[in-house]
Amino acid sequence: MSSKAKILSRIRAQKGRGPLKSEHADILKQRMAEHQKNLIPKRGQRPLPEQVDLFQSKMEALATTVERVESADDIPARVQEYLKQHNLPSRLKISPSEAISGLNWADLPTLEIVTGAGAEEDMVGVSPAFAGVAETGTLMMASGAMTPSTINFLPENHIAVLNISDMKGSYEEAWDALRDKKGDQGLPRTVNLISGPSRTADIEQRLIMGAHGPKRLHVILVGDGSKSE
Repeated sequence: MSSKAKILSRIRAQKGRGPLKSEHADILKQRMAEHQKNLIPKRGQRPLPEQVDLFQSKMEALATTVERVESADDIPARVQEYLKQHNLPSRLKISPSEAISGLNWADLPTLEIVTGAGAEEDMVGVSPAFAGVAETGTLMMASGAMTPSTINFLPENHIAVLNISDMKGSYEEAWDALRDKKGDQGLPRTVNLISGPSRTADIEQRLIMGAHGPKRLHVILVGDGSKSE
């Protein structure tokens, strides 16, 4: 019996309920398989260029910096410039994903590139986003062996790379894209939705940045927003 099954079994026992009847179980399985959608806001239902603009404005309103590049080849140089602007160390912890590790980092020998999961000593992390959600200005980050979630949270400075072709108008579209891409593999162990750098105002209503994650979030949008790629 899996850990999930054990937990659910204990909950049913505490509630004095036995196993689900087969007809009830079939109803639940059907609902989960169909992924029926509720009301979807019109805010994100617009042409791709407008989705990108909306995404950027929403992110910037939450203290995220956003820049656009035409090609993935431009990313290393833009990352280097970002480090200079904020007086950050030249050491980068990057995602093992080919989308990041496969970039032409060797053209910038002054950068120290370390590939792997994030660690407490990392000051800057670079990772790919699975999708962007225009309606709220949110990154969808899917965990995996090549995309460790620790890079999204442990470094004080997080740089996320998002292909404009992966922009979605709503959360529902983003989840559908994730299900379609993962297919028989199933959903990833962790999906993180990120709309800005970490913050809290729990103590005396004073806004503190970086309380539970990065102090800075920088998003690099890649591609031509005038059309789907």
